Amino acid sequence: MKKLVIFDLDGTLLNTIADLAQSTNHALKTLGYPTHDTEAYNFMVGNGINKLFERALPEGEKTEENVLRMRKEFIPYYDVHNADLSRPYPGIPELLKQLQDQSIQLAVASNKYQSATRHLVAHYFPDIQFCAVFGQREGVNTKPDPTIVHDILSIAQIDKNDVLYVGDSGVDMQTAANASVTACGVTWGFRPRTELEAFKPDFIVDAPAEIARLLSVNI
Repeated sequence: MKKLVIFDLDGTLLNTIADLAQSTNHALKTLGYPTHDTEAYNFMVGNGINKLFERALPEGEKTEENVLRMRKEFIPYYDVHNADLSRPYPGIPELLKQLQDQSIQLAVASNKYQSATRHLVAHYFPDIQFCAVFGQREGVNTKPDPTIVHDILSIAQIDKNDVLYVGDSGVDMQTAANASVTACGVTWGFRPRTELEAFKPDFIVDAPAEIARLLSVNI
C-alpha cells in the first residue's frame, strides 16, 4: 500500500471556482476591465494566480504591470472571501479521514499562494493532520515543476515509489510524471477527462471512494 497521498487542492479537494471567479472579477471590475462567467475560469486556473490574471485580462492588456495591478486588488479581497462559496467535493472529508485512520500520510501540493492554501486546508479539514501543506511559495517554481513534491517527500521521509499523487488537471499529471510518482487523475474537478487522458496517468477515478479502493489493492 502507498504510504503517502499528495492531493492537489483546487478542483481536487475543494471546489473553489466560484470564489476564484468572484475575486478575479472584482479585480477586473475595479480596474475597468470586462468580467467573465464563472464557468470560464475552469480553464484559467491551475498555474498560479499570476497566470490566472494574465488569462483573465483582455487581449492587449496582458502586461506584467497589469498582472501586478490585478494581484494588488485580488489578494485582499480573496483573503476575506475565499471561503464564501468554496466547499469540499462530496466524499472528500470521508476519504481523508479513512486514509488518516489507516495511518497513510497526507499532504497538499497547490499552485494557490501559500497563505490561502494553508487557510483553506485548516478551515475545511481541521481534523486532518497533513504532514505538509504547500502552496505557491516565493522563490519556488510552481507545478508542474516537481520541487513541491520533492519537498513533501523530504518532510514525510517517504520514498517516491510509496507515493500516490492525486489531481484534476494536466498540470497535476505533469507534476507527478516530473517527480516520478504514481499519478491519479480525478474527473470531478475543473478540467475534462480528455485533458487527463492526454497525459496518460496511472489511474483516473470518478469518485473519491475509488481512491480508497485503489490503495486497498496495494497499487
